[in-house]
Amino acid sequence: MLRLTDFIIDCPDTMKLAAFYSEVTGRPVKEGSSEDWAGIQFGEIELAFIRVDDYRAPQWPDSEHPKQFHLDFEVDEIESEQRRVLDLGATLRQDFIGPNGYGWQVYTDPIGHPFCLCRNKGVIWTDQGPIWPKRD
Repeated sequence: MLRLTDFIIDCPDTMKLAAFYSEVTGRPVKEGSSEDWAGIQFGEIELAFIRVDDYRAPQWPDSEHPKQFHLDFEVDEIESEQRRVLDLGATLRQDFIGPNGYGWQVYTDPIGHPFCLCRNKGVIWTDQGPIWPKRD
C-alpha cells in the first residue's frame, strides 16, 4: 500500500520558512525541527522544509526557473486572508478573483515558492476537511 507521508520543500532556511507557513496555516512547527529539517503536521501528512545549499528560488511565471509545485489554500474570505499573508511576508503575483468574489490569487512566499488562496463557490468546511459541491 502506498501512503503519502510528506510534502518536502527545498529552502535555504528551514526554520524561517516553517515559521511563515506555521503563521499562514495556524499550525505549529513540529517539536524537534532544526536548521536542516522542519515540519508542520497535517493529520498523517507533514509539510516539511529541507535545507539546500545554493538554493535557487523559482521565478514564477518564468519557465527558466519553473515553480515545480504550488500549494492551494481554500479560504472563506479572500480580503482578510490576503491582508494576513501579505503582512506575513507573501507577495501577490496575480489575481484571478471574479466579480462574484470567487476564484484564486497567486502569491509567492518569502523565498519565491508560489501558493494560492482560493475561494470556491459552494465549498463547505468540516472538521474532516472540505465538502465540494456536486458538479452537474
